[in-house]
Amino acid sequence: MTSIAVIGVGMGEPDHLSGQAVAALNTVDVFFALDKGAAADELLHLRHDLCRRVITSHPYRFVDVEDPPRDRSAADYGRAVADWIAARAAALGEAIRHELGPDERGGLLVWGDPAFYDSTLRVLDALSDPVDVEVIPGVSSIQMLAAAHRISLTRVGRPVQVTTGRRLAARGFPPDCDDIVVMLDAACAFRDVDHAGVTIYWGAYLGSAHQILISGELAAVADEIAAARAEAKLRRGWVMDTYLLRRGS
Repeated sequence: MTSIAVIGVGMGEPDHLSGQAVAALNTVDVFFALDKGAAADELLHLRHDLCRRVITSHPYRFVDVEDPPRDRSAADYGRAVADWIAARAAALGEAIRHELGPDERGGLLVWGDPAFYDSTLRVLDALSDPVDVEVIPGVSSIQMLAAAHRISLTRVGRPVQVTTGRRLAARGFPPDCDDIVVMLDAACAFRDVDHAGVTIYWGAYLGSAHQILISGELAAVADEIAAARAEAKLRRGWVMDTYLLRRGS
């Protein structure tokens, strides 16, 4: 059966890699990269640079796979995402069939950790031809956010919830949780929640040389964060960010 390694690489810095990840990288013959177009060229370059820096004992090559567009205006969000995953699986499956030899191992590099709001594992599950998947965890943006701000995500005896900007916008703070980590929030949903008694810890490009950090009372820094995010995306063509909202003391 075809073997695929899904490797969490943090923000693409060698220091973010575990020993397990480095060992796995040195066993991959073909890395498949879903190409998101010119705006994300830097992300492809980061993948190539990472491999050049840590792969020392194994020849390899990259195969770029055009990433199908996702309908972001669809009324049925769940259906649109399911269609997108199916299209990604079709494109990746075709690349695997044509580019990966019978004795070769494939690899997919995942920013942060494959377990947090990443579609790679769902795409592999949707392939028409089954594959043997090994998952190597990585340092997530959630961990890097807490480390960069020198905070714990959890408070004594309290839960923390990981959610999305879309869900925060639709439902606000969950009724039984005062600490929420928010990912995938291009619309800056934090601006529309009740600001009273809420602190935000925000970070973009976490763990990289381009890291941006802002924290403080939400009412005081919400506009600053939105402006910083917009400027960063305009300047670089892409932005990866996440944040913690903390209510009360």
